[in-house]
Amino acid sequence: MNLPEWRTIVLRINHRPERDKRLTTHLGLTARAFGAQGFWITGLRDPNIIKSLLQVCCQWGHRAFSIQQKKSWRECIRTWKNKDGEVIHLTMYGLHIDDVIPRIRASSLDKLVVVGGPKVPGELYTLADYNVAIGHQPHSEVAALAIFLDRLYQGNSLHIVPDDAELVVEPTAHGKRLQERTPPKEDKTVQ
Repeated sequence: MNLPEWRTIVLRINHRPERDKRLTTHLGLTARAFGAQGFWITGLRDPNIIKSLLQVCCQWGHRAFSIQQKKSWRECIRTWKNKDGEVIHLTMYGLHIDDVIPRIRASSLDKLVVVGGPKVPGELYTLADYNVAIGHQPHSEVAALAIFLDRLYQGNSLHIVPDDAELVVEPTAHGKRLQERTPPKEDKTVQ
């Protein structure tokens, strides 16, 4: 099953280690599992999140998944837009996903999907090419990201089993079954 040619990176802004570690980790896990090629974090540095996500990539595959700590979300967005990419901000104040997802999917530009943190700066709404709502009610950033990526990839990313996975789930109606594999080893470094 082939995914589109464009690249998708998820940007988590304004991470706070003491308050957001679980949420930010779950955003990274969702980005990886639902088809994104990378996860960037701005805010306070948190090596434990990066270590945890790298461990998941090693065991469950997608070793090429890029996990990076960035200094400035503004600089990430400006650089991305200067390299012919588009910025999609997930917010309950945006246009409904059903109204914009066909246009986003049809674009050949790489996608930077921005998920907020505490007190999203108003500037982000004007820097984004799309402000997209997964409904107009308060809900989790993780839920918004999962639904957005699922719609973006039309469910195809959920069927991919990475070639470099050490662990693979064998679907079963009852119980748990895992297959252990020995994929080729690759060095993974954090930038």
